Amino acid sequence: MKILLTGGGTGGHFYPLMAVAEALNSSADKEKIAKMEMVFMAEDPYDKDLLLKNGIKFKKVYSGKLRRYFSLLNIIDLLKIIPGILKAIISIYFDFPDVVFSKGGHESLPALFAARFLGIPVVIHESDTVPGKANKWASRFAKRIAISFPDSVKYFKDQSLLAVTGNPIRKEFFIREKVGAREFLMLEASVPTVFIIGGSQGAMAINETVLDILPELVQNFQIIHQCGPNNLSDTKARTDIVLADSDYQSRYRLFGTLNLDAMRMAYGAADLVISRAGSSSIFEIAASGLPSIMVPLDGSAQDHQRENAYAYARGGAAVVIEQRNLAPHILKSEIERLLNNYKEREKMSEAAAKFAKPLAAETIAREIIKVAINHK
Repeated sequence: MKILLTGGGTGGHFYPLMAVAEALNSSADKEKIAKMEMVFMAEDPYDKDLLLKNGIKFKKVYSGKLRRYFSLLNIIDLLKIIPGILKAIISIYFDFPDVVFSKGGHESLPALFAARFLGIPVVIHESDTVPGKANKWASRFAKRIAISFPDSVKYFKDQSLLAVTGNPIRKEFFIREKVGAREFLMLEASVPTVFIIGGSQGAMAINETVLDILPELVQNFQIIHQCGPNNLSDTKARTDIVLADSDYQSRYRLFGTLNLDAMRMAYGAADLVISRAGSSSIFEIAASGLPSIMVPLDGSAQDHQRENAYAYARGGAAVVIEQRNLAPHILKSEIERLLNNYKEREKMSEAAAKFAKPLAAETIAREIIKVAINHK
């Protein structure tokens, strides 16, 4: 059985694809599928080690990004995507997969176009509340459509193809690494802890606001701050200054990025999470069962982060502070309110756990295999 995976070049697309790949390998063992071959087609491998770990080959194909605003780069990228589509058609024709699974994003377009041209069945998964352009187009010919949020149903015409699966995330996130977490991060045992996630690109608005109130926060709380690798040197220089006269410098732990084990430790030590509202971030936080403050990115495509944040918060798992309202005193007040209210945090934790979908990857993997078998 041959399965081609494709998706945009961000962690928000790539890691859910890998979660599904792990589930596909597991399902192949359970269902006695003798040979499972998987290929990841995109412009960049994103994480070569993880591809190797899951036995996935990489095939490079160029894909242009069509921006929502006027830019000369749109012309350049249009010239890239045409040969990218031709290469995808030729490559897929000579290594004919049984099914194509797409997470969407502009990097998925060559593979999706080739699949439609060659008559290969397609399964798609939409991470966000508002579907992206690639998935919206692919939904016209997809055999199955998986969605993360129930709110997404209204955006798809043929609802008989839909299943609300949640966003597939790596299974490790469903087990918070509490034992030894505070020792690993060199935190005090009994001081409430806030985990601030800037994502792989960082979150400048959150970083700036946190720095404005950091000397006051560390008087009562501990902070684990993942600021993004590109922001690390600047953030460290500034925090060294703002905490220079503080007696609580040891309560602030700054990281550019965190690997999987360190992320699990951070979730294990935390009492509250502050994060952007990408779908992967939301479902990882939900899997951890922690209360959160969502700060959706202004100007995200289709305003999807704002829609994601409110879709998640409606169940009671989070509160939302929109970026335009992210004043230092507002963030500080909300942190203090939640960390001083154990009962509310407990309710939010229960709502988060209820929202999480631990079987998302397995559910999607089973449907991919069914479609592949029917195609064969």
